[in-house]
Amino acid sequence: MTERTHKSIEQAEQEGKYIRKVRSFVKREGRLTKGQAHALEAFWDDMGLNHENGVLNFETIFGNNNPVVLEIGFGMGKSLVEMAKNAPELNFVGVEVHRPGVGACIALAKAEGVSNLKVYEHDAIEVLADCLEDQSLSTVQLFFPDPWHKKKHHKRRIVKPEFVEAIRQKLKIGGVFHMATDWENYAECMLEDMQSAPGYKNLSENNDYVPRPDSRPLTKFENRGQRLGHGVWDLQFERKD
Repeated sequence: MTERTHKSIEQAEQEGKYIRKVRSFVKREGRLTKGQAHALEAFWDDMGLNHENGVLNFETIFGNNNPVVLEIGFGMGKSLVEMAKNAPELNFVGVEVHRPGVGACIALAKAEGVSNLKVYEHDAIEVLADCLEDQSLSTVQLFFPDPWHKKKHHKRRIVKPEFVEAIRQKLKIGGVFHMATDWENYAECMLEDMQSAPGYKNLSENNDYVPRPDSRPLTKFENRGQRLGHGVWDLQFERKD
């Protein structure tokens, strides 16, 4: 006799069963530098957000009612800090699972005097579900997510219909979901998923991709890729309802 099927992952976990979850990332910790470790220890109370604290009140956290930009997967944080520094009229929340990147981002933000940025060291899917009110974000940014280029790994790509719908719920009406990738196949899949998703409007004049907006900094990696003839595709979709 086979073991009965559990109604949900949550129920299974409550009963002590280990359920393997498909992740959109692989947690590669790496070793913290002294600067990263110091930033995490010294500045976490000021800049860090904790998933276990639940739903955010942005006015309390930032001390104002400015529009909020969420960036998912900010890497080492250089472009996120640059964007926050260049747009003091906005508030930024970054989510990243890799601890060295979180430490590097905090260290750079403090060095640059950036005060309109807070960060999570956590899985973005859980942050979306547990920490953000519906219609609370003006923009969601997803730049150069792991492409999982092997076909057998495509199921790990973060952009899929349920993720797109989760983003839509957190965006304000008129808010924008902005994606960028340097993998053409992933760009095509993103475009297909977004065009078939309810409640979005493509901001591209040609109903496909948009030019890189000035608000998204050109990274060294991207600059080098352009010199080598590699493409980068930006997509911007507005929540219409």
